[in-house]
Amino acid sequence: MSAVGAEVSADHAAGYRAGRTLPFRVEVVRQLRRRRTLVVGGVLAAMPLVVLAAFAVAGTPGREGRTSFIELATSSGPNFAVTMLFMGTGFMLVVPVALFCGDTVASEASWSSLRYLLAAPVPRARLLVRKFLVGLLFSATAVALLPLVGLLVGTMAYGWGDLRLPAGASLTAGDALPRLAVAVVYVFLSEIVIAAAAFWLSTATDAPLGAVGGAVFASIITGVLDAITALGDLRAWLPAHWQYAWADALQPRMEWGGMVQGVSLSLSYAVVLLALAFRGFTRKDVVS
Repeated sequence: MSAVGAEVSADHAAGYRAGRTLPFRVEVVRQLRRRRTLVVGGVLAAMPLVVLAAFAVAGTPGREGRTSFIELATSSGPNFAVTMLFMGTGFMLVVPVALFCGDTVASEASWSSLRYLLAAPVPRARLLVRKFLVGLLFSATAVALLPLVGLLVGTMAYGWGDLRLPAGASLTAGDALPRLAVAVVYVFLSEIVIAAAAFWLSTATDAPLGAVGGAVFASIITGVLDAITALGDLRAWLPAHWQYAWADALQPRMEWGGMVQGVSLSLSYAVVLLALAFRGFTRKDVVS
């Protein structure tokens, strides 16, 4: 019996409950035990130590011209955490998000286990919802892990103190931590478009690397286009244009405008991409 046939016939099977298939906890445990999850977590946790070692070897970053978060990294633990978030925004955090959401369905297809999941039977829409939510959970963990470890490492290395800002002002540690949390949440929400793009590609291909690489490549392309000033106001329609808007949360007076636009754009694109993923997968003839 085909996977589609099994889904249809199972609707009338005694004792069958679609809501009991593929429990969220089971999928979380499955993904947590995968080697790529452990590798990504280890790399992100190690990056603050790598940066700390680089500062120890090369000395305190010089301050030439306009001061940035990197030049202030050694000022305090909160400064080091912000520096790690700054370093990760452009690429380092994009890859885990694309990996966790782009590898999820395509990997099942590449292992030839997707058809057996559907024959279990797990409704296709439920399978996609479970896979995407688990991917988002691990993506959010990855985004939070980098600045959190950076805060711990930076505090041990440079002490606990105020967050110094590039403009010359500073925020007390008590005020800086909630602002940093807002910045981390924004980074995650702004990258949901990457997650949705990777997930859409994951439903369209049996090659996990193709789905992950496609989403990362799209992120790079939008970043390149955003650097072309000749595009003018058209750049505001690119997700990459707003990727550093989280810095507005760390100003003496928090600004919400850029972050609202960035999140709105990310979620709008994500809705379209997820609709394409669900539409295509529910009509797909799954043979692998």
